[in-house]
Amino acid sequence: MMKIMVCGKGGCGKSTIAALLAKAMANRGYRVLVIDSDESNFGLHRQLGMELPDDLMNYFGGKKVILERMRSSFQNPNAKSGPPKIEIFDEMWTLDDIPREYLVEKNGIMLLAVGKIHEFGEGCACAMGVLSTGMLEHLKVAAKEVVIIDTDAGVEHFGRGVEQGCDIVLVVMDPTFESLMLSKKIDELAGSIKKPVYFILNKVDDESRQVMLASVDEDRIAGIIPVNNDVFRAGLTGKELDVCLPEIDELINVLGGEKGGK
Repeated sequence: MMKIMVCGKGGCGKSTIAALLAKAMANRGYRVLVIDSDESNFGLHRQLGMELPDDLMNYFGGKKVILERMRSSFQNPNAKSGPPKIEIFDEMWTLDDIPREYLVEKNGIMLLAVGKIHEFGEGCACAMGVLSTGMLEHLKVAAKEVVIIDTDAGVEHFGRGVEQGCDIVLVVMDPTFESLMLSKKIDELAGSIKKPVYFILNKVDDESRQVMLASVDEDRIAGIIPVNNDVFRAGLTGKELDVCLPEIDELINVLGGEKGGK
């Protein structure tokens, strides 16, 4: 069906929206894969009520192996400009091709973690970005299947080229000036590769609503989610999100219309 990239600044609620969206789509009978591509996020699995899976990087030899292949690629005189590209995947994958030992499953949702920073001084997160890019470009999604990618904060993933493999970019905004400005940059970057962009206004109250509405194209607002104490408490305590929001159901309707439900 589709691959949805969830973007935004740190703390805007990307993981919360990704988890709520995954649960709502699973409840509608979709087969859902959530990809945690944020190397510093250790909370998404808790919001889904799961254990953190082993890093997918380990299936390909680990971070050091991928970084070494990246160095070799940079030294190749015939290498093209742009985001680093290394051949990790030999062929296209379906959801069934993902090694099961790198997945955690619960209630129709599969969770995969590309990789995490585990130790001091282990190096940059570039290997995770390269693996995320290759994974999305080589992942086939069938009818009634959806992939939700929770990204790292900001726009570095655009520099890595990760968005090339997605179908829709979903920007989560909170009521801060930084978030409003970042949403414009994400819109610009996604537009340059012709990816449709929708906005979720999150943590909205009466005071912030009009300012946030005025900052983006109203026709591309896929949901307005008010401040919710149940969501706040779950996030504070690290408990599973067990909240049904009508705004998330409306978001699914909007995204389904974008892709024609295919």
